[in-house]
Amino acid sequence: MPKATGKVRYGVVAGGSISQGAFMPGIGQTDNSVITALVTGDPQKARLLAERYALKAYAYEEYAALLSSGEVDAVYVATPNFRHREFVVPALEAGIHVLLEKPMGVSEADCQAMIDAAQRSGAKLMIAYRLHCEPGTLDMVERVHAGNFGDPRLFTSIFTQRVKPSNHRAQSGFEAGPVPDMGPYPLNMVRQLFNAEPIEVSAIGVHSPGSSINTWDTVTVSLRFPDERLAQFTVSYTLPDSERFQLLGTKGEIEASPCFGYGEGVAISYRATIDGETRVHVNPVVDQFAGETAYFSDCILNNESPEPDGEEGRRDVRVVAAIQRALETGQAQRLEPLDPRPVARRATQRRAFPLAKVPPMIDTESPTE
Repeated sequence: MPKATGKVRYGVVAGGSISQGAFMPGIGQTDNSVITALVTGDPQKARLLAERYALKAYAYEEYAALLSSGEVDAVYVATPNFRHREFVVPALEAGIHVLLEKPMGVSEADCQAMIDAAQRSGAKLMIAYRLHCEPGTLDMVERVHAGNFGDPRLFTSIFTQRVKPSNHRAQSGFEAGPVPDMGPYPLNMVRQLFNAEPIEVSAIGVHSPGSSINTWDTVTVSLRFPDERLAQFTVSYTLPDSERFQLLGTKGEIEASPCFGYGEGVAISYRATIDGETRVHVNPVVDQFAGETAYFSDCILNNESPEPDGEEGRRDVRVVAAIQRALETGQAQRLEPLDPRPVARRATQRRAFPLAKVPPMIDTESPTE
């Protein structure tokens, strides 16, 4: 448990853009969390970030020493997703709580290894689904579950960005491509809105003309859910930034944009149409990383289980794995039916911190961050 300060002490594993531009500034907005350590393979980042945040820096080779140092209660892991397991399992086995960026892993076996490690030690594992704590998103989910739009039947979404060819995500195959990297956003959203798990997956992927990305750079996914409900989303690494989704029910619809992003100017907003009457709901910009961290720290301090846990992450990864099989074979993939997850205690998750000021990025060419 945390020391007498009453704050959970975090070590940040990987000093890439999401750590520097979101998590590290955001944690300063909370009153129950603090950064005390950084793990990075970049000596320049180690020195400059250690000075900026008054923390101790470790090389990746020194990770075991950090876990046994007594300097952290939890770690935030933001390495490339194909390196999650190697940093998460040792931390959990050492009794260190883990806040893990999505996707949880590159296979269900990786996910299960992390879940098993948490169960053995009793350390808490939360997947960083920051939108599970974002007020505008929670409003939409709660309204759908309350039946405001009737029976939810159809979900469509687009989520695109341009990824530089030099970025590790462009050169690390499917495991770092747009489906595992961006797909969990619309996938997790529709799973929440439908409160159900898909039973069939189809996918079509392309290599766009001129693209140097070494996997499918644009992918369209179709999902069948129980009770003949349908969902479709497209993700891309080669198109201008865009994010939106539409949910149609038997009484109305939601159109949301922006809906997956974070940061300055990103207010999760939506247009709701019920029985032909449309109202626009604009939510304030909040620090989503401060919100998810404060919630996880509350879970640690109060010895409660976090809602977006390892099983939540595993369920998304099993669908991502099915998408990969569908792309490789050209055949629809059936999924074992799963019962819906229990409805979350959303009142305890809703957080609305003001957005932190983000300092200049320390940008070096680290292949692992």
